Amino acid sequence: MMSQIVTADWLKSNYDDDIQIVEATFFLPTMDRNAKAEFTKSHIPSARFFDIDAIAAPDDDLPHMLPTAEIFAHHMNALGISSDKKIIVYDRSVFLSSARAWWMLRMFGHSDVAVLDGGWRAWLDAGGPVASGDNETPLSETIFTPSATTQAQVILMDQLRGLVEAGTAPQILDARASARFEGQAPEPRPGLRSGHIPGALNLPINDILDANTGLLKSKEELRTLFDEAGIDWQKPVITSCGSGVTAAGLTLAFALLGKTDVHLFDGSWTQWGSSDAPIETGPAEKG
Repeated sequence: MMSQIVTADWLKSNYDDDIQIVEATFFLPTMDRNAKAEFTKSHIPSARFFDIDAIAAPDDDLPHMLPTAEIFAHHMNALGISSDKKIIVYDRSVFLSSARAWWMLRMFGHSDVAVLDGGWRAWLDAGGPVASGDNETPLSETIFTPSATTQAQVILMDQLRGLVEAGTAPQILDARASARFEGQAPEPRPGLRSGHIPGALNLPINDILDANTGLLKSKEELRTLFDEAGIDWQKPVITSCGSGVTAAGLTLAFALLGKTDVHLFDGSWTQWGSSDAPIETGPAEKG
């Protein structure tokens, strides 16, 4: 089984028929960029485009909510993604959106999946080959068979609200930028209140990435960042963000450090901030 992350050099040296590559680029509504169009123009050869907005619960008003196992398997089969291959996920975002696809694949039982550290930028810097086109023809007849054995990795709105209002919620770590977390900047999606879930801590997703290279920081640096954010390593953690994408980046970073008692709040602030649930503003209050 691969590590949770791989380098571009490793992928160049080890890429063969047993590895499938998936691009999971996602942009916020305010970024005025088209992830699928950029993929079509250039991508890692044989990569498939994992559309985070499309591979989602079809009848949910919230963006890219986790689908059922059946719907997820349908999408994976349409992409030619099989259960018996190693999967490498990458992105060209600035906030590690590939981790959302990594988390979803693991949610449905595919454990041999890793994120390309540094994503598209690292691949280009390493001199990796580039292809173009939509690349939508399925790779093989192999079937993706989902497993629901890891459903405990997600927490839903009603569950979390009950815990927060009862004062029994685990640690909540929010990946949004500090200004959004503190309620000083508006949300990119209209109609949302500003602030954060009561008691939440804050570690902006960009803080876990090297600003110059886009690579994940070292394990020692990640541990320090979590410590400074106020994380108690003896207690479970719930990760949250704007809509469940960058929360997965924090979940990935925890996994790299061996912490697995981590749940992702799928609706995140889009769901909490649009409800009548209690909110707080200002900096996090660390214990």
